[in-house]
Amino acid sequence: MKNPSSKGDILLVDDTPDNLRLLSTMLGEQGYKTRKVPNGALALKVAKSAPPDLILLDVMMPDMNGYEVCRHLKADPQTTNIPIIFISALDDVFDKVKAFNVGGVDYITKPFQIEEVIARLDNQLMICNLQQQLQEKNASLQIEKEKSDRLLLNILPAVVAEKLKQDRGSLAEQFDEVTILFADIVDFTSLSSRMRPIELVDLLNRIFSAFDRLADRYGLEKIKTIGDAYMVVNGIPLPRPDSANAIAQMALEMQAEIQKFHGNSEQSFQLRIGINTGSVVAGVIGIKKFSYDLWGDAVNVASRMESTGLPGKIQVTPATYRLLQDRYRFEERGRIYIKGKGEMTTYFLVEN
Repeated sequence: MKNPSSKGDILLVDDTPDNLRLLSTMLGEQGYKTRKVPNGALALKVAKSAPPDLILLDVMMPDMNGYEVCRHLKADPQTTNIPIIFISALDDVFDKVKAFNVGGVDYITKPFQIEEVIARLDNQLMICNLQQQLQEKNASLQIEKEKSDRLLLNILPAVVAEKLKQDRGSLAEQFDEVTILFADIVDFTSLSSRMRPIELVDLLNRIFSAFDRLADRYGLEKIKTIGDAYMVVNGIPLPRPDSANAIAQMALEMQAEIQKFHGNSEQSFQLRIGINTGSVVAGVIGIKKFSYDLWGDAVNVASRMESTGLPGKIQVTPATYRLLQDRYRFEERGRIYIKGKGEMTTYFLVEN
């Protein structure tokens, strides 16, 4: 990292002491911090322990020439990004090409003019500074993107969120077998009149958070909460051949979970739960404040199963009953009137 009190930290590598003194003095007068090393092995050690902003590297040195030093530096993740300017008496074009091939960013021929050295140093340090700024901005953008993605996944199913990011057109899709659950807290309206709003919201948050954990456990898709109502489905956005089973398991556990919560009167809550299985259309509509939702007769009937149900009971339609009758115990409720459907025989899911 560049010292703010200097123009840059420069590592000088040359086996000739006079060259090191001359460069160090000239660069120091121009506001650079310099460190001097007389050979390649020491240069590798110093660069790794305290990476400089830039290296001025001689080519012709004993034991390890500048090209070899550069190869080692570029092969090490800790030093690979340090810009290296070769400074040498060799002025053949092939020497310069070799310097660039091993990773050098510039080449200065001796004898040099200090103005040229300064100009080339400033140019490379400016490029490094711009690259660092770009990396920092990219890192910041990546963090913001991850935040945005997490937020989107809290609103939409992962598959739908990915489609939305790729702008694939309509996000509405039909699913032939989806099981829908609606749950409502019994007498919650009367409870709300006896609790402060902040206490009420905190209680709902704890209850629905417990339900969310159950939905995650069974791989279900929570659709929404409206007041004290909770809606979750199975079979979207990825079809599942047995959508009803996991919903039934969740419904039974929801009834057990609600017993753990109490209002001001310390009386346990009860749920009315309704379940139906059928064909729906699911997707995202609109362009502002969008949400993933379901439409279709199967959704309406599931809602009616909840609203016409009984406290502490899980009411299901014949469609759901037929899918689960061999694995769960049911009680036939009999025929009841369902708005928009007429009379329907319904069942109470009792246990597995």
